[in-house]
Amino acid sequence: MTTTPRSGADVLDLAPVMPVVVVEDVEHAVPLARALVAGGLPGIEVTLRTPAALSAIERIAQEVPEAVVGAGTVVNGEQAGAAAKAGARFLVSPGCTPELARAMADTGLPALPGVATVSEAMALLELGLTELKFFPAEASGGAKFLKSLTGPLPQLKFCPTGGITAESAPDYLALPNVGCVGGSWLTPAALVGEGRWDQVTELAREAAALAR
Repeated sequence: MTTTPRSGADVLDLAPVMPVVVVEDVEHAVPLARALVAGGLPGIEVTLRTPAALSAIERIAQEVPEAVVGAGTVVNGEQAGAAAKAGARFLVSPGCTPELARAMADTGLPALPGVATVSEAMALLELGLTELKFFPAEASGGAKFLKSLTGPLPQLKFCPTGGITAESAPDYLALPNVGCVGGSWLTPAALVGEGRWDQVTELAREAAALAR
């Protein structure tokens, strides 16, 4: 069984790439998680974008103990609580407000709250949060933006997500303030829909081999 993350830093350290997964059919959840884990990616962010998401988190938490399943696209306190109850072991939000930051902290789970600007990052730093999600990464300045933050805000570390590909991921992972990148390229809808889990495992294996 994979060690439960106790902090945002632990979440960033799980693997170079965090699969960002949209589960449409709950029956895909367990085989998908097993395929990703087999490829060397234990951390899995299941986005709360579909009706199946919470059930998918619950199934993965119960049936794939070697996975570290988290909830993504958390946008309010109700979702944070529901994700924790379902068995999520970390939380990720696309953006953050003080109220959402408090709600996520109240669950006791490590979290990666989202930011897209310097001011947003500084606001969360004032709350004592130093591990953040950078979203939408490519649309918000990409690796060049994050590199520019290493001087004024060296205490922050990020998981950039949004528009990142297998080709661009190494540019982010080369930065000292990036712990991992979030990627949806690991679970293409066609592969998931057709149950081609061996190919998902191969994509995960390639991602797990990326240097950071």
